[in-house]
Amino acid sequence: MEITAPDSVPNSDLNLKIEGMTCASCVARIERAIRAVPGVAAVSVNLATERAAIGFSGPAKLDGVIEAIRAAGYEPARETINFAISGMTCAFCVNRVEKALLKVPGVVAANVDLANEMAQVSFLSGAASAEMIERAVRQAGYGAQRRDIAPREAGAAPGSRSLLVSAALTLPVVIMAMGPEFSPAFDTYVRERIGLGTWRVIEGVLTSFVLFGPGLEFFVKGIPALLRGAPEMNSLVALGTFAAWAYSVLATFAPGLFPAGTAHVYFEAAAVIVTLVLLGRRLEARAKGQAGAAIESLLHLAPETAHVLRGGAPADVRLDCIVPGDILLVRPGDRIPLDGVVIEGESLVDESMLTGESQPVRKGEGASVVGGTMNMSGSLTVTVTKTGADTVLARIVRMVEQAQGAKLPIQALADRVTAWFVPAVMAAAGLTFALWLVLGPQPALSFALVNMVAVLIIACPCAMGLATPTSIMVATGRGAELGILFRQATALQNLRDVSIVAFDKTGTLTKGRPELTDVFVAPGFKQDEIVALAAAVEAHSEHVIGKALVSAARDRGLALQRATDFEATPGFGVAARVGGRSIAIGADRFMARLGCDVGSFVDVAARLSGEGKSPVFVAIDGRLAAALAIADPLKPSARAAIAALKRLGLDLVMISGDRKATAEAIGRKIGITKIEAEVLPDGKVAAVKHLRAGGRKVAFVGDGINDAPALAAADVGIAIGTGTDIAIESADVVLIGANLDCVVTAIALSRATLRNIAQNLFWALAYNVVLIPAAAGALYKVGGLLLSPMLAAAAMAFSSLFVVGNALRLKRFRTVVLAQATVADDNSR
Repeated sequence: MEITAPDSVPNSDLNLKIEGMTCASCVARIERAIRAVPGVAAVSVNLATERAAIGFSGPAKLDGVIEAIRAAGYEPARETINFAISGMTCAFCVNRVEKALLKVPGVVAANVDLANEMAQVSFLSGAASAEMIERAVRQAGYGAQRRDIAPREAGAAPGSRSLLVSAALTLPVVIMAMGPEFSPAFDTYVRERIGLGTWRVIEGVLTSFVLFGPGLEFFVKGIPALLRGAPEMNSLVALGTFAAWAYSVLATFAPGLFPAGTAHVYFEAAAVIVTLVLLGRRLEARAKGQAGAAIESLLHLAPETAHVLRGGAPADVRLDCIVPGDILLVRPGDRIPLDGVVIEGESLVDESMLTGESQPVRKGEGASVVGGTMNMSGSLTVTVTKTGADTVLARIVRMVEQAQGAKLPIQALADRVTAWFVPAVMAAAGLTFALWLVLGPQPALSFALVNMVAVLIIACPCAMGLATPTSIMVATGRGAELGILFRQATALQNLRDVSIVAFDKTGTLTKGRPELTDVFVAPGFKQDEIVALAAAVEAHSEHVIGKALVSAARDRGLALQRATDFEATPGFGVAARVGGRSIAIGADRFMARLGCDVGSFVDVAARLSGEGKSPVFVAIDGRLAAALAIADPLKPSARAAIAALKRLGLDLVMISGDRKATAEAIGRKIGITKIEAEVLPDGKVAAVKHLRAGGRKVAFVGDGINDAPALAAADVGIAIGTGTDIAIESADVVLIGANLDCVVTAIALSRATLRNIAQNLFWALAYNVVLIPAAAGALYKVGGLLLSPMLAAAAMAFSSLFVVGNALRLKRFRTVVLAQATVADDNSR
C-alpha cells in the first residue's frame, strides 16, 4: 500500500539521497527549497554523493521536506528491502506489523505476507534504515531480519520441541479425564484408592505445565495484544484456554464457590486445545514451506564453489570470491556456477530450470551461459560476466519474491473482514456466555463456559489471511519453474480478465531472423552451387537477406570463394565476381535492369509472396540461375499456441509492420484472422489503445525491446525474453524462453490461481460463518448438539490447513499445450 510519509521526525538529522541533480544550480535550488521548510535548521546538499544532509531545530515535517524537494523538480530516492518476519500467526499479526512499519519515519510503503513470512518495505534512502525497521518490528512483538537473496530453510516448521512436550503432557491428562467416563471399574478405583480431589490435582498440574510451558507463547503474544486493544489469534487461544483452566482450578480447590453440580473440571480441554493449535501451526508451517519450494529450488541450483583457472590449473573457489573476468572450467555433469560467455569448448546445456524446456541447447564459443544450468556433455571454459545479485538466477529470485509479497485487489475483501473479525469473535463469545448463563439449562455455568471457550477457539482469521498470499506464492513459484515470471503479482488477476491477446510479429510469432527457406534452380544449375556463389557475394553485405544466405551456406557446410568487385545498388540488389564468374542477386527489378528475363519463375515468385516469403533472384554471367525464398520463419510453437489460445476463448490480433498482403499470408499460416498491418513501431501503442476501446482487457505480447511502449500501454504486457535478458521493465510478465506455449500457460495459470483464491476465500468465510454459531450452541435445539472446545481446536487447525493445502494444488499445474498434446496422444492410441 502506498501512503504519504509519517508526519514528523522528532529532533533527528536526515541524510536523504536525491535523484535528478546534474549541476551546482541544482544544489542551490534544492537547498533553498528545503531551508524554507519549518523546523529546518541547516541543510547541505552534495552533488557528488547526491545526498542532502538536513538538521532540524525541533520536530520537523518530513512530508514537508519531501514536498519541497519534489516541488523543486527532484525526487527523493527510495530503497526497497525484504525482511523475514518471525512470530506472525494470523492476519492480525500482518496488520500489526504493517502498522509498525508504516510508523517508522521515512517508510513510504510496507507489504507484509503471512504465507511466506516476509515484509517488503520501501523507504526514503537516508530517512530510514534496515536497523530502524527491524527495531520497530521487534517493539511490536515480532522478529525481523534483513533478507536479500539468501537460502532459507525450506519447509522449516518451528515449535517441534514444544509440540512434542505438549503432546507428552496432554496424553495422560486426556486418559485421566476420559478413563473414568468409559470404565466404571476405573472410576471406582480412582474414587476409592486415589481420591477424586487428588486425581484432579494431578490433572491440573500436568495441564499447568502444558499451558505455561509450550502454551506460554499464546499468553506472551496474545495478552499484550489484548491490552493494546488489538487482539489477534493468540489472544483468542489465550483467553479460551485460560478460562477453561481457571474454572477447573477453582472447581478443584474451591468447589464451594459454585452452585451444586456445576464444579466440573475441563483441564483436558485446555491441554488438548494447546496441543492441537501447536500441531496445526507446525503442519501449516510445513505446508507454507512447500509453497515456497520453487524459490528454494532456484536458490540451491548454483553450486557453492567453482573451478577457477589460475596459473593454468583449476582451483576450487567460493562463488562470493569470484569476480567478472575470472575464467571457469565447467566439466561434464557440473552445474554452471555463474553467468558468462563460452571461450572454449562445446557442449549441450540443460536450461530447463530457466525455460521449462527439457531439450538441451548446444553451446559453443561465443555463446552465453547462465549460472545454475547443467552442463551435459562436453567441457566448457567460461569467462564470468555476472556475479552475485546481478546474475540471471538472482534476478529471477528477486522477481518471484517481489511478486509473492504483493497483494491482489481480490484480497481487499479479506482485509476488510479481518479488521473487525477478532473483536467481533470476542463479543460473540461474551454474548454466548451471557445467554447460556441466563437462558441455558442446568448446570448453566458449565454450559456457558464450554460454549464460550468453543467460540473463542474455533474462530480462525488465519485462513482468511492465508487465502490469497499462499495461492500467489505457489502460483508465482510454479510459473518460474515453467519459465514464466510474474514481475507484478497484479498481473495474475489482470491476465484472468484479458479477452484480447495482441502479438507483435517479428521476434514474437517468428524467429526474428530471416532464413533461406526454398531454392528453385533453372536447368543446368545445382542448388549447392547457387547457394555457395550467392553466399560468397552476400558475405560483403550487411543486409538481412545477405546474412540469411551466408548462414544457409554455413549450415550446409559449403566453402565460400573470395568475391571481388563487389557493388551494392540500394533498393535493387548486389553484384560481384566469384571465381571469374559474374554473380548478381536481387529483386525482379534488378534482374530487369540487367536484362535477365524472370518469366520462368513468375508463378513461383507469386506463390512465394502469397506465403509471406520474399523472392530473390540469382543471375550468373547474365543468365537467370535461380529463385530463392527468404522468410522469417514462424516459431515451431506458434501454431499450437495460437490454437490453444482460441480454445481458451480469446480473440487474437497480429500487429505487424509488413505490407498487408504479406502480413495476411502469415496470419493465414498461423491461424490469426485479425491483422493490424503496416504499423510503424511508434504506432503499436495506438493499435493497443484502439483494441482496448469498449473496456476490453488487452494483453500485448512482444520481444520486450522495440515493443516496450506497447507493453506498458496494454493491460498486461507479456515480454518474450531470453535466458540472459529477463529484466524487461515495461512488461508485467516475462517469458524467459522464446516458446509461445508459455503465453497460453501464463493465462491458464492466472485463471487457475484466481479460481483457487476464490475457493480459499469461500472456505475461510463459510467456515467461520457456519461454525462460530455452531460453537455458540445454535444447534443445541437439534438433538442437543454442542461443539466441544477440543473439536473446535481441531476444526480451527483444519481450516488453515485446508486453505494452504488447496493452494498447494497449484504446484501440479502443467504446461497447457503439453497437457493437451498428451491427451491427444492418449486418445489416438
